[in-house]
This record gives sequence, C-alpha cells and structure tokens, in this order.
Amino acid sequence: MGLLAVIWGFFGISFIFGNAILRLGEIGFDTFSYPLSWLHWLALVVSVLFMGFSEGYRGFQQGYAPRVAARLLFLKNNATPIRIILAPLFCMGFFDIQRKRMIVSYCLLGGILVLVQLVHLLDQPWRGIVDLGVVVGLTWGSISIVLFTLKAFFTDKFEHSPEMPTR
Repeated sequence: MGLLAVIWGFFGISFIFGNAILRLGEIGFDTFSYPLSWLHWLALVVSVLFMGFSEGYRGFQQGYAPRVAARLLFLKNNATPIRIILAPLFCMGFFDIQRKRMIVSYCLLGGILVLVQLVHLLDQPWRGIVDLGVVVGLTWGSISIVLFTLKAFFTDKFEHSPEMPTR
C-alpha cells in the first residue's frame, strides 16, 4: 500500500502544479498578442528572473522539493489509511508534520490565494507578465520535485528530513 500512496502522492502533486502551469501559461502567452512597450518588456524580464530565483530556486529547489521527496520516501514505509487517501496533501505538508512547518504551509497557502485574487484584477498584458514569472517558478519547482524524488528513491544517500512531528 505504501507504493500506491507514493504514486498517488507524486502524481497528485504533479497534476496540481502541471494544471497551474498550463492554465497560467495560456494567460501568460496571451501577453504577446498585445503591443508591448519597453516598460512591459522590462517588467517581464524582472518577473521571470524574480520568480525563477525566489519561487523556483529558493522556494522549491532549496526547501519544498527536498521535503516533498523526503515525505514521499517516508510514505513508502509508513502508509496509514489517511495518508494513502490524502497522499498529495501529506507530501505537501498539510498534516502529520512539525507544527511550525504546518503553520508555515497554511499561511503560505493563504498568501498565495490572496495573491492569485489580486493578480486576477490586473488587466493584460500585466496579468500575463506576472503569470509568466509564476510559470517559470512552478516549472522550476516541478522539475526540482521530480529530480529530488528520483534521488530519494534511486540513490543510497538522501539526507533530507520529512519533518515528521515528534510525539
């Protein structure tokens, strides 16, 4: 059952991020159907670089992706009925995780939801410019999750913590 939970967790997370990349990418690429001034191009470069670095590298590659892979690896040998059913949420750190990390996860989710609503208020091409930056960050993050998961399952040396609560 642990392997089933791992597969469900991995593909559930992949679907969530993949769906966001496709939806936001469509809006982002629509930006290029508008006449863009130098200010738009500058904002696009800044958005892509900022989100690539802050979301992709700092957020995903250095923190989130190794933790997701570690939780997938933990899930393989520690599956419970609730962890199997909610495997993507378990791997994303929404339950059975250290209290501080759980609070951070829920606050981050809330902040992201607020930002999504604010970005929806922007007109094109500005919305697309922001969305293209997010697409770069999410794509970087998704690739990081895949690579860390491969490392976790196919190498002997994976030293990242699943941050399980101490009881």
